Amino acid sequence: MKIDIILSGVGGQGILSIAAVIGEAALKDGLYMKQAEVHGMSQRGGDVQSNLRLSDKPIASDLIALGQADLIISLEPMESLRYLPYLKKEGWLVTNSEPFINIPNYPEMDKVMAELNKLPNKVVLDVEAIAKEVGSTRSANIVMLGAAAPFLKIDYPKIEEGIRRIFGRKGEEVVELNLKALQAGYAVAQSKNK
Repeated sequence: MKIDIILSGVGGQGILSIAAVIGEAALKDGLYMKQAEVHGMSQRGGDVQSNLRLSDKPIASDLIALGQADLIISLEPMESLRYLPYLKKEGWLVTNSEPFINIPNYPEMDKVMAELNKLPNKVVLDVEAIAKEVGSTRSANIVMLGAAAPFLKIDYPKIEEGIRRIFGRKGEEVVELNLKALQAGYAVAQSKNK
């Protein structure tokens, strides 16, 4: 088993929390893991990106080559476009439909969506709206993780366990909220893949 994942978004969206939960789940599953992070001006809404490589065999490099990513998980639609050259032809994109407009020349959303719609394997969802329904927009990143869960090649209960380990120190209420967010995203991905 091997899976190469690119996580992308804007500073403050929780990209690195997604990576931490996946990492915990992968380690519990007995997998090897390598991670490389690029932090832009994350405090000011700059781009944040992480390469996450999981395998049942030792991994040499922590970087994913062009055309080799199995999965892109993006909390920002324009940021997902930035990393599409890394996606395999048969790879999956799981992205937010709602932009985080942090630059004056942000492209028109119609054009961004037109590019995303060219992809055969994608899940596009409004994670903030789903997170709000669950009870907290702060869990939007975990909604996104739930939507990506069917493509991670990691058992769902191990992802839940990853959430418990990463968020456990924040209390049971935070853990339960994040588990609900994970399930809500997972349900959306399942319904879009039928």
